[in-house]
Amino acid sequence: MSSGNEVRIQSVDVTALLAPEYVDNFDTGWFDPDFWQAKATPVSVGGRGSAWFIERPKGDWVLRHYRRGGLVARFNENAYLYTGERGVRSFSEFRLLQQMAEMKLPVPRPVAAGYSRHRLWYQASIIIERLPDVIPWGELLTRQEDCSVTWERVGRVLRSFHDKGVYHADLNCFNILIASDKVYLIDFDRGELRRAPKVPGEGWQGANLTRLKRSILKIAGHDDRSSLALSEHWARLLAAYCG
Repeated sequence: MSSGNEVRIQSVDVTALLAPEYVDNFDTGWFDPDFWQAKATPVSVGGRGSAWFIERPKGDWVLRHYRRGGLVARFNENAYLYTGERGVRSFSEFRLLQQMAEMKLPVPRPVAAGYSRHRLWYQASIIIERLPDVIPWGELLTRQEDCSVTWERVGRVLRSFHDKGVYHADLNCFNILIASDKVYLIDFDRGELRRAPKVPGEGWQGANLTRLKRSILKIAGHDDRSSLALSEHWARLLAAYCG
Protein backbone atom coordinates (compact mmCIF):
# COMPACT_ATOMS: atom_id res chain seq x y z
CA MET A 1 0.00 0.00 0.00
CA SER A 2 1.46 3.39 -0.96
CA SER A 3 0.75 7.01 -1.79
CA GLY A 4 2.67 9.46 -3.93
CA ASN A 5 5.32 10.26 -1.35
CA GLU A 6 5.31 7.17 0.86
CA VAL A 7 5.46 3.41 0.53
CA ARG A 8 4.09 1.13 3.24
CA ILE A 9 5.93 -2.14 3.88
CA GLN A 10 4.71 -4.92 6.13
CA SER A 11 7.14 -7.55 7.44
CA VAL A 12 6.91 -10.12 10.21
CA ASP A 13 8.48 -7.82 12.81
CA VAL A 14 8.07 -4.27 11.52
CA THR A 15 5.51 -2.15 9.71
CA ALA A 16 7.22 0.73 7.93
CA LEU A 17 6.65 3.83 5.84
CA LEU A 18 9.42 4.81 3.44
CA ALA A 19 10.20 7.68 1.15
CA PRO A 20 10.01 6.10 -2.33
CA GLU A 21 13.68 6.66 -3.17
CA TYR A 22 14.79 4.35 -0.33
CA VAL A 23 12.47 1.41 -0.96
CA ASP A 24 14.80 -0.70 -3.11
CA ASN A 25 17.51 -0.86 -0.44
CA PHE A 26 15.31 -1.04 2.65
CA ASP A 27 16.19 -3.43 5.46
CA THR A 28 14.14 -3.74 8.66
CA GLY A 29 17.46 -3.66 10.53
CA TRP A 30 17.71 0.04 9.77
CA PHE A 31 15.72 0.77 12.94
CA ASP A 32 18.25 -1.07 15.14
CA PRO A 33 21.50 0.81 15.92
CA ASP A 34 23.29 -2.54 16.28
CA PHE A 35 22.60 -3.18 12.60
CA TRP A 36 24.85 -0.23 11.75
CA GLN A 37 27.63 -1.25 14.17
CA ALA A 38 30.44 1.35 14.14
CA LYS A 39 28.51 3.55 11.72
CA ALA A 40 26.02 4.43 14.49
CA THR A 41 27.11 7.12 16.96
CA PRO A 42 24.89 8.17 19.89
CA VAL A 43 23.63 11.74 19.74
CA SER A 44 25.09 13.56 22.72
CA VAL A 45 22.68 16.54 22.76
CA GLY A 46 19.06 15.72 23.61
CA GLY A 47 17.43 12.49 22.48
CA ARG A 48 17.21 10.91 25.97
CA GLY A 49 19.85 8.42 24.90
CA SER A 50 17.59 7.21 22.11
CA ALA A 51 19.04 8.81 18.98
CA TRP A 52 22.00 7.94 16.77
CA PHE A 53 23.83 9.51 13.85
CA ILE A 54 24.14 6.98 11.04
CA GLU A 55 27.19 7.44 8.81
CA ARG A 56 26.50 6.74 5.13
CA PRO A 57 28.50 7.46 1.97
CA LYS A 58 25.48 9.07 0.26
CA GLY A 59 24.43 11.30 3.14
CA ASP A 60 24.14 10.69 6.87
CA TRP A 61 20.92 9.90 8.71
CA VAL A 62 19.54 10.26 12.22
CA LEU A 63 17.80 7.27 13.82
CA ARG A 64 15.52 8.02 16.76
CA HIS A 65 13.59 5.65 19.01
CA TYR A 66 10.50 7.09 20.67
CA ARG A 67 10.97 7.28 24.42
CA ARG A 68 8.81 8.67 27.17
CA GLY A 69 9.95 11.48 29.42
CA GLY A 70 9.17 12.49 32.97
CA LEU A 71 7.83 10.21 35.69
CA VAL A 72 6.03 7.90 33.25
CA ALA A 73 9.39 6.78 31.85
CA ARG A 74 10.25 5.12 35.17
CA PHE A 75 7.49 2.59 34.61
CA ASN A 76 7.09 2.51 30.82
CA GLU A 77 10.12 3.66 28.88
CA ASN A 78 9.21 3.12 25.24
CA ALA A 79 5.84 1.36 24.80
CA TYR A 80 2.70 3.16 23.65
CA LEU A 81 -0.90 2.00 23.60
CA TYR A 82 -1.87 0.89 20.09
CA THR A 83 -5.12 2.54 19.01
CA GLY A 84 -4.72 2.00 15.27
CA GLU A 85 -2.11 2.90 12.71
CA ARG A 86 -3.31 6.49 12.44
CA GLY A 87 -2.17 7.00 16.00
CA VAL A 88 1.36 5.59 15.60
CA ARG A 89 3.70 8.43 16.53
CA SER A 90 6.45 7.68 14.05
CA PHE A 91 3.97 7.51 11.16
CA SER A 92 2.38 10.82 12.19
CA GLU A 93 5.75 12.55 12.37
CA PHE A 94 6.88 11.05 9.05
CA ARG A 95 3.78 12.38 7.29
CA LEU A 96 4.01 15.80 8.95
CA LEU A 97 7.64 16.11 7.82
CA GLN A 98 6.56 15.22 4.30
CA GLN A 99 3.87 17.89 4.37
CA MET A 100 6.25 20.54 5.69
CA ALA A 101 8.85 19.66 3.07
CA GLU A 102 6.16 20.18 0.41
CA MET A 103 5.47 23.59 2.01
CA LYS A 104 9.19 24.42 1.56
CA LEU A 105 9.67 24.80 5.31
CA PRO A 106 13.21 24.19 6.67
CA VAL A 107 12.96 20.69 8.14
CA PRO A 108 14.93 17.46 7.62
CA ARG A 109 13.43 15.07 5.09
CA PRO A 110 12.09 11.78 6.46
CA VAL A 111 13.62 8.51 5.26
CA ALA A 112 11.58 5.85 7.06
CA ALA A 113 9.25 5.33 10.00
CA GLY A 114 8.50 2.03 11.64
CA TYR A 115 6.74 0.36 14.51
CA SER A 116 6.59 -3.08 16.09
CA ARG A 117 3.36 -4.16 17.73
CA HIS A 118 3.19 -6.34 20.85
CA ARG A 119 -0.46 -7.09 21.60
CA LEU A 120 -1.90 -3.82 22.99
CA TRP A 121 1.38 -1.92 22.78
CA TYR A 122 3.82 -0.75 20.14
CA GLN A 123 7.35 0.63 19.92
CA ALA A 124 8.29 3.12 17.24
CA SER A 125 11.29 4.59 15.42
CA ILE A 126 11.97 7.15 12.73
CA ILE A 127 14.90 7.85 10.43
CA ILE A 128 15.48 11.30 8.96
CA GLU A 129 18.19 12.81 6.81
CA ARG A 130 20.90 14.49 8.88
CA LEU A 131 21.25 18.21 8.29
CA PRO A 132 24.85 19.15 7.45
CA ASP A 133 26.89 21.78 9.29
CA VAL A 134 24.33 22.72 11.92
CA ILE A 135 24.50 23.26 15.66
CA PRO A 136 21.65 23.32 18.20
CA TRP A 137 20.75 26.86 19.17
CA GLY A 138 20.76 25.84 22.83
CA GLU A 139 24.39 24.84 22.51
CA LEU A 140 25.27 28.24 21.07
CA LEU A 141 23.44 29.92 23.93
CA THR A 142 25.27 27.77 26.49
CA ARG A 143 28.62 28.73 24.96
CA GLN A 144 27.51 32.37 24.80
CA GLU A 145 28.47 32.35 21.12
CA ASP A 146 25.14 33.72 20.00
CA CYS A 147 24.44 37.04 18.32
CA SER A 148 21.49 39.36 17.74
CA VAL A 149 21.18 38.32 14.10
CA THR A 150 20.47 34.72 15.15
CA TRP A 151 17.58 35.79 17.35
CA GLU A 152 16.07 37.68 14.45
CA ARG A 153 16.53 34.74 12.09
CA VAL A 154 14.84 32.41 14.58
CA GLY A 155 11.92 34.82 14.96
CA ARG A 156 11.32 34.96 11.21
CA VAL A 157 11.54 31.18 10.81
CA LEU A 158 9.11 30.54 13.66
CA ARG A 159 6.65 32.92 12.03
CA SER A 160 6.95 31.02 8.72
CA PHE A 161 6.00 27.77 10.48
CA HIS A 162 3.14 29.38 12.38
CA ASP A 163 1.77 31.01 9.23
CA LYS A 164 1.49 27.50 7.76
CA GLY A 165 -0.34 26.29 10.87
CA VAL A 166 2.52 24.10 12.15
CA TYR A 167 2.26 23.34 15.86
CA HIS A 168 5.48 22.07 17.50
CA ALA A 169 4.70 20.17 20.70
CA ASP A 170 8.17 20.63 22.21
CA LEU A 171 9.55 23.89 20.87
CA ASN A 172 12.78 24.42 22.78
CA CYS A 173 16.16 25.91 21.89
CA PHE A 174 17.71 22.47 21.28
CA ASN A 175 15.12 21.65 18.62
CA ILE A 176 16.23 24.68 16.63
CA LEU A 177 19.33 24.07 14.51
CA ILE A 178 21.46 26.92 13.23
CA ALA A 179 23.41 26.82 9.97
CA SER A 180 25.42 29.62 8.42
CA ASP A 181 22.62 30.53 6.05
CA LYS A 182 19.52 28.84 7.44
CA VAL A 183 17.53 27.98 10.59
CA TYR A 184 15.85 24.56 10.88
CA LEU A 185 13.30 23.04 13.24
CA ILE A 186 13.49 19.36 14.22
CA ASP A 187 11.70 16.76 16.40
CA PHE A 188 8.04 17.03 15.48
CA ASP A 189 6.78 14.18 17.65
CA ARG A 190 3.15 15.02 18.55
CA GLY A 191 3.27 17.99 16.18
CA GLU A 192 0.32 18.74 13.93
CA LEU A 193 -1.25 21.23 11.55
CA ARG A 194 -3.69 23.58 13.19
CA ARG A 195 -5.84 26.55 12.23
CA ALA A 196 -3.81 29.71 12.80
CA PRO A 197 -5.30 32.28 15.22
CA LYS A 198 -6.57 35.55 13.77
CA VAL A 199 -3.76 37.48 15.45
CA PRO A 200 -0.26 36.01 14.89
CA GLY A 201 1.47 34.99 18.09
CA GLU A 202 -1.71 34.40 20.10
CA GLY A 203 -3.43 31.15 21.12
CA TRP A 204 -1.36 28.02 20.51
CA GLN A 205 1.28 30.10 18.73
CA GLY A 206 1.79 32.19 21.85
CA ALA A 207 2.04 29.00 23.91
CA ASN A 208 4.76 27.78 21.52
CA LEU A 209 6.74 30.99 22.02
CA THR A 210 6.32 30.83 25.80
CA ARG A 211 7.64 27.27 25.86
CA LEU A 212 10.65 28.33 23.82
CA LYS A 213 11.40 31.25 26.14
CA ARG A 214 11.14 28.96 29.16
CA SER A 215 13.76 26.62 27.66
CA ILE A 216 16.08 29.58 27.05
CA LEU A 217 15.68 30.80 30.63
CA LYS A 218 16.81 27.40 31.91
CA ILE A 219 20.25 27.84 30.39
CA ALA A 220 20.59 31.63 30.66
CA GLY A 221 22.47 33.35 33.45
CA HIS A 222 20.56 34.73 36.42
CA ASP A 223 22.53 37.92 37.08
CA ASP A 224 21.16 41.36 36.16
CA ARG A 225 23.41 41.69 33.12
CA SER A 226 22.29 38.35 31.68
CA SER A 227 18.63 39.11 32.34
CA LEU A 228 18.91 42.46 30.57
CA ALA A 229 20.65 40.89 27.56
CA LEU A 230 18.01 38.16 27.37
CA SER A 231 15.20 40.71 27.46
CA GLU A 232 16.81 42.65 24.62
CA HIS A 233 17.42 39.52 22.53
CA TRP A 234 13.89 38.22 23.11
CA ALA A 235 12.49 41.59 22.03
CA ARG A 236 14.47 41.25 18.79
CA LEU A 237 13.06 37.77 18.23
CA LEU A 238 9.49 38.98 18.75
CA ALA A 239 10.03 42.00 16.50
CA ALA A 240 11.28 39.74 13.72
CA TYR A 241 8.39 37.34 14.35
CA CYS A 242 5.82 40.11 14.16
CA GLY A 243 7.50 41.84 11.22
